[in-house]
Amino acid sequence: MSAVPSRIADNVAQNATLEARLARFPAQQIWLASQRAVSYREADSAASDALPLVLLHGIGSGAASWVQQFEMLGETRRVLAWDAPGYGASTPVEAGSPAAGDYATVLKEWLDALGIERCVLLGHSLGAIVAGAFAVTNPQHVAALLLLSPAGGYGASPADVRESKRDQRLAMIKELGPQGLAEKRSTNMLSANASDEARAWVRWNMSRVISRGYAQATHLLANADLASDLARYKGRISIAVGADDAITPPEACERLALTAGTRLQVVPGAGHAGYIEVPTAYTAIIDTFCRASDGQRSQ
Repeated sequence: MSAVPSRIADNVAQNATLEARLARFPAQQIWLASQRAVSYREADSAASDALPLVLLHGIGSGAASWVQQFEMLGETRRVLAWDAPGYGASTPVEAGSPAAGDYATVLKEWLDALGIERCVLLGHSLGAIVAGAFAVTNPQHVAALLLLSPAGGYGASPADVRESKRDQRLAMIKELGPQGLAEKRSTNMLSANASDEARAWVRWNMSRVISRGYAQATHLLANADLASDLARYKGRISIAVGADDAITPPEACERLALTAGTRLQVVPGAGHAGYIEVPTAYTAIIDTFCRASDGQRSQ
């Protein structure tokens, strides 16, 4: 058997295994008062009185990417992950070139619809931009904010830089489509030491993005300035990044941590999608942060 068919067969087998695990946390959909839908997945520990944990994915991912965190953290607290507007079965935002506040507005409406008054909010990569905007405008709903490999956005950059970064991504998704994007870009999400299973899972999630939603998220990335929100946020916050993250490298995350007045935690042997690549290490970080935040349920 040649190498290519063998690799395809391995990918199919790995995906089937991951999808079987994911079946424990089926996709759900809720319609909001604004007549828009949000799709999401959750693990609900009914006996727990701990704060809910809300997970926001990055630009090339979705709610399904958090399956390992559902498995490990769902035993002790309610864990929810949305498909951001324009992803999965979630209605896109209305603006063609949206700001972080457009997504934060939907996030608030979704949490209100689910009866979640206060939570630990976690944002990965582009999800960190949405999390930061939400935390600044709705601090009463956020007991603590955890950012993993946060994307800072290009809102504070010169116009030519913003436009160049935006147009490169828009051209890429138009040319490649989601499947081609996954084949070309998924490797960049992980370190050189990532397992075949982690590579397959990142590729699977990226191949399922929706072109329109990805394009809107690209505009969001170009328009956003996470540092500005972090400078105004006064709540409990922590930031972590993989030592081998080539997309939001430690030095960039260090600048955001300084702005937020917190210490950056660097995870050895992890790339950008560290929570997929080294789930035990990242889940320990998340769990420790959540447990320390549980006392702030009503503050």
